[in-house]
Amino acid sequence: MSTPIGEYALLGDTERAALVSRHGAVDWLCLPRFDSPACFASLLGTDEHGRWFLGPVEEATTTRTYRADSFVLDTVHETAGGRVRVTDLMPFGDGRSDLVRVVEGLEGEVEMDHEWVVRTAYGAVLPWVSRVRDAAGTPAIRAVAGPDMLVLRGTRLPEPADHRHRDRFTVGAGERLEFAMTWAPSWCEVPEALEIATRVEETVGHFESWAGRSRHRGPYREAVTRSLLVLRLLTDEVRGGIVAAPTTSLPEALGGSRNWDYRYCWLRDASLTLEALLGCGYLEETRLWRDWLVRAVAGDPADLQIMYAVDGSRDLPERELDHLPGYAGSRPVRVGNGAVDQQQSDVLGEVMIALDRARRLGVSESGQTWAVQRALVDDLADHWDQRDHGLWEIRGPAQHFTHSRVMVWAAFDRAVRAVEEDGHDGDVERWRVLRDRVHDEVCRRGYDAERNTFTQHYETHEVDAALLVIPAVGFLPPDDPRVLGTVRAVEEDLLRDGFLLRYRTRSGVDGLDGDESPFLACSFWLVEAYARTGRLEEAHALMRRLLAVRTDLGLLAEEYDPRTGRLLGNFPQAFSHLALVQAALALAEADGAAPG
Repeated sequence: MSTPIGEYALLGDTERAALVSRHGAVDWLCLPRFDSPACFASLLGTDEHGRWFLGPVEEATTTRTYRADSFVLDTVHETAGGRVRVTDLMPFGDGRSDLVRVVEGLEGEVEMDHEWVVRTAYGAVLPWVSRVRDAAGTPAIRAVAGPDMLVLRGTRLPEPADHRHRDRFTVGAGERLEFAMTWAPSWCEVPEALEIATRVEETVGHFESWAGRSRHRGPYREAVTRSLLVLRLLTDEVRGGIVAAPTTSLPEALGGSRNWDYRYCWLRDASLTLEALLGCGYLEETRLWRDWLVRAVAGDPADLQIMYAVDGSRDLPERELDHLPGYAGSRPVRVGNGAVDQQQSDVLGEVMIALDRARRLGVSESGQTWAVQRALVDDLADHWDQRDHGLWEIRGPAQHFTHSRVMVWAAFDRAVRAVEEDGHDGDVERWRVLRDRVHDEVCRRGYDAERNTFTQHYETHEVDAALLVIPAVGFLPPDDPRVLGTVRAVEEDLLRDGFLLRYRTRSGVDGLDGDESPFLACSFWLVEAYARTGRLEEAHALMRRLLAVRTDLGLLAEEYDPRTGRLLGNFPQAFSHLALVQAALALAEADGAAPG
């Protein structure tokens, strides 16, 4: 049986990430980057597809926590014979690719199992494994396949058995064992060993220092801090790309086919991440991502994609991995993402909103960065009225999505502001005309007067949770009757057991089979809508309900099934965490503005 998604902890160093289960199995790890092939892929298959297990032999009561505001994980197992702590981390900041595991006996004695199973290429390739010594003479196990070399060192090394390495040992109170796995290119020498104790302290210190820079002092501070840390971890420290999640193909419904690869940088998600970070005072991250954006989109504005690889690469062909049975039998398992070729007209609006917010907060603009924005807006002006596939990347026929049109308006609006308020150059007269034309069109064609609600697209009476952002982006004020009516219609049509769906999948708009669970970001949007429209008591009640579905480590997936109490979809999901931050900021603002 597959480990519940919510039972996993996240490890990472801002260039790569791993998932480790409560019981001690590292079931997912891509090296050397977020979007590299996995060397541990049992998350989407079986133990034979690669994992690193380090946990007690006997049944244990297990508790875990992150050390301070970091991603250094302490897991304590208590058995009938004693207590043991396993500390897991990916050390930060030295340009290496390491995963460290430290075992410490706390009380009595605990017998531990240790199993190291390496399979590269998403579990498809069995590497050549041998015993070696590094330059200092330290024994190690080296696994090599194609471009990848993985080196395991430790206080005691496991022995080979049936294409895996195993060991069993007993840890007594006061004893300490250290293990470290390092990735390097296969043509290089075995890397030097780490000084583990100092690297643990430095890694905790780095994340704790970064979290301490947050300016959020409002409600739900602990949840906001952990969400900010997740967003920081998913921002590539070297390249600047922000990945949507570190996983692929975790299903939106168990056993279903809505399984997608999220290990890439969506311009929309990254822009929304920046808005959340900016709202809490983080400016340097905006510069890092903005420079990544300029590199990624360089060239003809007509070639703008909705997503890129972490390094800005454009080629992300979608394919299926038939050798993997999928999480809980959910197939197909996909890598790459076919949505890369879609037309999604909302994307530039999100980018322009984030960069406008950055300017307002004092992030300097260079001539080149504005030139790229100006070129993109000019290109949008030539084709803004085309149908698109919308925010949710539908795989059915393109539509005139209302949310997309609202974000087209936002792109022109922020471009006009950049000229009028910030002194930048551009075809402002044309942009003003188009901004007003789009606004008029949305209010005529995207609005159902009979129901007093905006609609998902121009040819339907259905609603969409994305309509909740209309007041947030300034398209209409929160107290506009059409906004209030839309909030009510979304509640009536899309609330399920207290949580919000994206839209009605059975309407057929997305061209896919199957159903999905409530989408957590949408529920946080509803919190924000409640806060903006004066429904503060309901906003706080929904916020508390949403925070209660976080894992014991404060992590959120993409979706939540209230019937089973299980998190679903890729994990952890940047969209969920950035929406949590935005909801908390909206609540803080509304609380401050509320009378008395």
